[in-house]
Amino acid sequence: MQLRYAFRIDPSPGQRIALGRAFGCARVVWNDCLAARQDAHAAGLPYPKSAHLSRRFITEAKQTPERAWLGQVSAVVLQQSLRDLDMAFAQFFASLKGTRKGPRVGEPRFSSKRDGRQAVRFTANAKWSISANGKLNLPKIGPVRVRWSRSLPSVPSTVTVIKDSSGRYWASFVVETDTALDLLPELGSDQGVDLGLTHFAVMADGSRVTSPRILRRAEKKLMKEQRRLSRKTKGSNNRNKQRTKVAKAHAKVADARRDFHHKLSTKLIRDNQAVSVETLNVRGLARGRLAKSVHDAGWSAFLSMLEYKAVKHGRTLTKVDRTYPSSQICSACGHRDGPKPLHIRAWTCSRCGTRHDRDWNAGQNIKREGRRIRAATQTAPSTPGPGASRRRRCE
Repeated sequence: MQLRYAFRIDPSPGQRIALGRAFGCARVVWNDCLAARQDAHAAGLPYPKSAHLSRRFITEAKQTPERAWLGQVSAVVLQQSLRDLDMAFAQFFASLKGTRKGPRVGEPRFSSKRDGRQAVRFTANAKWSISANGKLNLPKIGPVRVRWSRSLPSVPSTVTVIKDSSGRYWASFVVETDTALDLLPELGSDQGVDLGLTHFAVMADGSRVTSPRILRRAEKKLMKEQRRLSRKTKGSNNRNKQRTKVAKAHAKVADARRDFHHKLSTKLIRDNQAVSVETLNVRGLARGRLAKSVHDAGWSAFLSMLEYKAVKHGRTLTKVDRTYPSSQICSACGHRDGPKPLHIRAWTCSRCGTRHDRDWNAGQNIKREGRRIRAATQTAPSTPGPGASRRRRCE
């Protein structure tokens, strides 16, 4: 299982200049190769291959006076920029064909030095290393101080150096982990989780987690900083300084939300052998009057954390389809009592007379439906593929 570990780094002033040079060179290679492919498409010609683009815009470009400064950075950084462009085109074509899962993606666009996020990637070919004193040695940049918060489980394969919009620098390592080492002891408990806005999560056992409303609580400060930014003259140094302050304020909100998601998802995975959650139409909900609150909750990021932590620690995460009427079914007798507006937070079953809290009842139904899905998955006969008999003969 591949995981990504990100740590803050503190490059020196000279190293910041070297990293800025690497960001710029990678951006130029991306833009040159993208322009070449767009020109070929406009002329009715096939897209040039990566090998041709690498030779023309990296190897041969270094020999020209206009692009001689490409030799001042690691060649791996430039090659990885071209590889990222290839991946962007592959995702774009897969989206056009309908073979890519998720929302559709557009054609790759030109990169700008004014983009909030800049990144370069170093693979093993770049011969980067971590020294005995914990510094990250990067080619043509030097040893960079890393704020280690934990040890890496294995030797990383790549490292990506990132500069975010608030001016912070990060080192993101990709490592291969053995999930058998992170397995937690088996438990007999399972949990159903109903996600919401007033309460971020209502569990089937009756416990509730109040929504932190991190963006709502920081709105006044964000509005003040944004108002100050709007008064600055465009292109001035004061505007650039204020833009950084706005980015830092937004980064603080994002960090607090991510911390809340990590703590809650870790608690759910550690305390339960199986967790059942309802998939939500976040894109549809984000188009309504509750859009800001939906984005502030960050349900998609939370579910992604639950998913990878369940795999890592040997737990089971069951996703209940959004069409399942968890708020309409009586958890006591199973009677479906019909849809109810959102302002109705409690209701009485018309058949058995049980009084239900809307969210707690939904959590119980999600838990029960998750159990049914897991049981059906375990008892369903496996259908052999077309090559199954041949594989059995080979064995």
